[in-house]
Amino acid sequence: MKAVLLADVKGTGKKGELVTVSDGYARNFLFPRKLAKEANVQVMNEIRGAEAAKEFHVKQETEEARKVAESVNGKTLKLIAKSGQGGKLFGSVTSKEISDGLKHSFGIDVDKKKIALSGDIKAFGTYECELKLYSGVSAKIFVMVGEE
Repeated sequence: MKAVLLADVKGTGKKGELVTVSDGYARNFLFPRKLAKEANVQVMNEIRGAEAAKEFHVKQETEEARKVAESVNGKTLKLIAKSGQGGKLFGSVTSKEISDGLKHSFGIDVDKKKIALSGDIKAFGTYECELKLYSGVSAKIFVMVGEE
């Protein structure tokens, strides 16, 4: 019997796969536990529709990420920080502060987890920073830290 899995089943397959299993296994184990549906025309069309929608959303998100990357790539973000003795910073400039600065300066909302710093920013100057916007889409910006 052919069945479409609704969840990962150990030893059988992953969610969304079309598998061939014995009749007894399907009727006595998979169907009562809502782990699978019988593979008929309606279920197969639902799966195809879901896959097409997923591909469409991935393509759309990738396109948006590329537009954001083109608009921000190579630009300089200016941040102001408090200084301590000897011209050093109090603490350091974090990816959260960079994210807030991007939102304020360029109107681009980037999650702080998607900002890759080469090292801690603990002194004044200009630093290179990479924004990983989507899988395979990234942009490089410069962060200029100045005194208050």
